[in-house]
Amino acid sequence: IIACPCALGLATPTAIMVGTGLGAEHGILIKGGEYLETAHKINTVILDKTGTITKGHPTVTDLIGNHVTRDVLLTQIAAVETESEHPLARAICDFAKEQDRTLPQATDFLSMTGMGVSGKIDGKTWYIGTRKLMETQEIDFSPLNQQATELERSGKTVMFVGCGREFAGLVAVADTIKETAAQAVSRLKAMHCEIYMLTGDNAATAAFIAEKAGISNVFAEVLPNDKSQKVTALQKEG
Repeated sequence: IIACPCALGLATPTAIMVGTGLGAEHGILIKGGEYLETAHKINTVILDKTGTITKGHPTVTDLIGNHVTRDVLLTQIAAVETESEHPLARAICDFAKEQDRTLPQATDFLSMTGMGVSGKIDGKTWYIGTRKLMETQEIDFSPLNQQATELERSGKTVMFVGCGREFAGLVAVADTIKETAAQAVSRLKAMHCEIYMLTGDNAATAAFIAEKAGISNVFAEVLPNDKSQKVTALQKEG
């Protein structure tokens, strides 16, 4: 360094470049050198649920029709969800494929951020999503709401299904927690970090997963566009 001061100017960015590159290979994305320099000041860690705390490979566990057979319910929602890239949509489509279901053609696919999706089959519009989606379409989901709540309390994500203005049933999907999640949370707590879980899932499902991971601070039912606002709010609190 004394003989060639340039070495210092080269060594630091090279080390950062190699370090962030190796991190990326292991799924750890770091914005740049300045963020590494301030990492020792971190006192709060916010974790997304799906694919971070959970495995991110949900599977269909329950299919309950309301005046509609399970077979009809599955084929119709899988036909609509074929157009979606959401992990829950993939789970439904994979399940239909496993059951060797022949799917009808769905048209006019529409994705409503944070609520669900819709599509037309044989002139009828099918809606798959949250309670809020059902409410916006004036669909009465009360016949199976209690059953849905019980499924959510057991850690499952429940999607409500409507056809036109009629309630067609429920589909429940479970995404299991990673074996290493609780251990990772425990290690972060040992480093004096406060842990938060952030998810668009309903409060009951979120609480179940958070408890399994050892997390007591939960932000549930947060729309994708609002997640960054939660981060900003915690930063303002210090």
